[in-house]
Amino acid sequence: MKATVGLLALATVLATGCGPARRGVPFGPPLQLTERQQRGQVLFMRECNGCHPGAAGGLGPGIANKPLPGFAMRTQIRKGVGAMPAFTEQMLSDEEVDAIVDYLNALQETPGPL
Repeated sequence: MKATVGLLALATVLATGCGPARRGVPFGPPLQLTERQQRGQVLFMRECNGCHPGAAGGLGPGIANKPLPGFAMRTQIRKGVGAMPAFTEQMLSDEEVDAIVDYLNALQETPGPL
C-alpha cells in the first residue's frame, strides 16, 4: 500500500514538473521589424491585443498562426467577423490597417520551435 501511494506521489510530481523549461522564452531570434511593422505592432497592442493577446487566442481566436492574404485580414478588420467589431476609417486609417497587417505577416514568418 505504501509503495502504491509513493508511486502515485512520484508520478504526480513528475507529471506536473515536466513543463517546458523555456516557457515564455522565444524560440527564435527577436523580430526584426521595419518601421511600418513597428507602427503596426503599436497599433495592434492598442486596438487588438485585448482580445488577441500576443496574436494568440484569448477572447478572440489566435491570429498569428492563420496565414490569410492581406485583403482578407483587411476585410476582417474593416467589416468585423462574428463578435469582432468593425474598425471604421475614423477608428483606423487605411495606412494603419496596412501597418497592422504587415505586423501580423511578420509574426507569421517567425521561426517556430526547433
